Amino acid sequence: MKKIILTNDAPAPIGPYSQAIVSGDFVFCSGQVGMDPKTKELMKASVAEETRQCLENLKAVLKEAGSSLDHAVRATVYLTNLDDFKEMNDVYREYFPSKAPARATVEVSRLALGARVEIDLMATLK
Repeated sequence: MKKIILTNDAPAPIGPYSQAIVSGDFVFCSGQVGMDPKTKELMKASVAEETRQCLENLKAVLKEAGSSLDHAVRATVYLTNLDDFKEMNDVYREYFPSKAPARATVEVSRLALGARVEIDLMATLK
């Protein structure tokens, strides 16, 4: 059995996918880019700003699912330029100061909407 998660506190899906799915004791979050859910604009000032918005969006989705970033167990970070790794990582560390989830970070040629960062993750329920 699966439950579809949808919150107005994160950007609406731009394609045929859910913000997240709860299945069993897990929450599977789709990738989030640094789009402000209120303005529907991509944060373009810096990779740090995009990363922060990605994580805020994921935080909102997890909250709607009954979980939180504290329960994240796996993340994937997609960057369009690995030279941005340190800038992204500095912000990521603010959200996961200890007990960070397992993670992979990969460079990709392009991301939706011209984003420079996208993050997806899996978490357990509270």
